[in-house]
Amino acid sequence: MSAPAPAGVVPPGITVRRETPADEAGVREVEERAFGRALEARLVDDLRRACPGCLSLVAVTGAGMVVGHLLFSPVTLEPDAPPAAADGPAAPDGAPLGMGLGPLAVLPERQRQGIGSALVMRGVADLSTTACPYVTVVGHPDYYPRFGFVPAAGVGLRCQWDGVPAEAWMALVLDPEGLRDTPGMVRFRREFEDAAQAEAPAPDQSAQSTPPPGRTPSP
Repeated sequence: MSAPAPAGVVPPGITVRRETPADEAGVREVEERAFGRALEARLVDDLRRACPGCLSLVAVTGAGMVVGHLLFSPVTLEPDAPPAAADGPAAPDGAPLGMGLGPLAVLPERQRQGIGSALVMRGVADLSTTACPYVTVVGHPDYYPRFGFVPAAGVGLRCQWDGVPAEAWMALVLDPEGLRDTPGMVRFRREFEDAAQAEAPAPDQSAQSTPPPGRTPSP
């Protein structure tokens, strides 16, 4: 197995850009093949329709084939106490809005070539130019720290899903002032919960809670 490409280096012949309507079929194929199921592809479709605030990025070849995809969607923060005033965008209760990273997907035959890293770096760069104060992710603890992600508990952010390992729940703080004195629970959009419920086994099949869709290892 070849060594992974350096983080953030766009592989030769690959372009990372914003998704366009012409990319939707290719994005769906990438999601289905990367995860081996249709759940994440349906989630992306639902978020695309319902949430204009999403940031959707694709990695494409010179021929225009989509080989990687990354979606960021808004998350809300339910503060443990009334939040301090912040300069960034805010939910109706005044808590700063952030972005959730995922799903992140790369075609199986194109993984470990730096495509996933290039998508993450482009997304973080784009969000850094906005008022987004933080990005959260449920992902591999050996993968996301290279982009600056740290355990989210250390910056006061709790995950809405029970059973997510502490080391897999991570955050990247883009604006420390925007998160100052605002510990609380991060909630992803309802589409994630709907997707998890649709995938959950019947009670007599498993007693384990369903993990959040879109969690991916090291693409």
